[in-house]
Amino acid sequence: MAFDSIEGVFNAFTKMKVLIIGDSMVDTYTYGEVHRVSPEAPVPILQAQKTEHRLGGAANVALNIQALGAHPILCTLAGADTEADLLVRLLEQQRISAAQVVKSDERVTTVKHRVLSGSQHLLRIDKETERSLTAAERSSLTAFIEPLMSEVDLILLQDYDKGCLSKELIQWIIRGAQECSVPVVVDPKKKNFLTYQGVSLFKPNLSEMQTGLGLETLSLDESSLADAAALLSGKMQFDQLLLTLSGDGVYYYSDAVSGKLPAHLRSIADVSGAGDTVISIAGLCCALNLPLLFTAELANLGGGIVCEYPGVMPIDPIRLLGEAQSNELLLAQLK
Repeated sequence: MAFDSIEGVFNAFTKMKVLIIGDSMVDTYTYGEVHRVSPEAPVPILQAQKTEHRLGGAANVALNIQALGAHPILCTLAGADTEADLLVRLLEQQRISAAQVVKSDERVTTVKHRVLSGSQHLLRIDKETERSLTAAERSSLTAFIEPLMSEVDLILLQDYDKGCLSKELIQWIIRGAQECSVPVVVDPKKKNFLTYQGVSLFKPNLSEMQTGLGLETLSLDESSLADAAALLSGKMQFDQLLLTLSGDGVYYYSDAVSGKLPAHLRSIADVSGAGDTVISIAGLCCALNLPLLFTAELANLGGGIVCEYPGVMPIDPIRLLGEAQSNELLLAQLK
């Protein structure tokens, strides 16, 4: 599909339906003030003022897909607990269907509870399991996924190593997507890193790439990144690679083109959730068959924007569109 404007790309996003499969979580934030140290132990006492709950993980990807104008369908795994009820309420508040949230008595819903005093992050408390799927859990997930595969424009796998995506389920999804000619894009974690054979776009971060390839270190110079991309290409099949480098931008790679894009100068408040935004933007661009350089730069813009806000936040589409419209690299790719 050819586009002659950034607006045309964003308008095309609104016509897309995306199936998101992976690990969802609840991101909880307790804010307060510290005025003294506990007499019981040398730790600060937080005078709590408010607590917020936000969607995280695959659920935050669904939020990003929705913010970009597309229709998200989230298929995920949770516990049969009060936190799962909270997850469902948060989805419903955002008008995202919770019909494909599978609740299991054999696991807990993932919660990341951050405690902050002003902008100072004091503590994070995690409640989670990393156990892989049971046969019953997998059966419930596949029952939801199978009829949806032929109805969507994109399948997005968001893996946080919390058990929703097992090797067997990943391989089954990719085979089914290929039969339906639906692109699959992946935000991997370390456990299943080399399992995603045959995907359309693969988006690890630097740490995941290093661990997944068994490298002691991975330098940020373009030559070293190119060598790592080639090494990965020899181990698994993919069409496009987008390697996020945090404050150093992104590296993109395919058989036809490769290169490194620097990060845009930002006032960074919080990097949490930036990867969710990057894979959401990159996935939609991939499904529209946009040039990889365009995909990399638009995702690079979006990932930087969300880092300017505290906590896990979906992309602001109006701001992203505004920055994209003035970006000479993006405009050149559409000519």
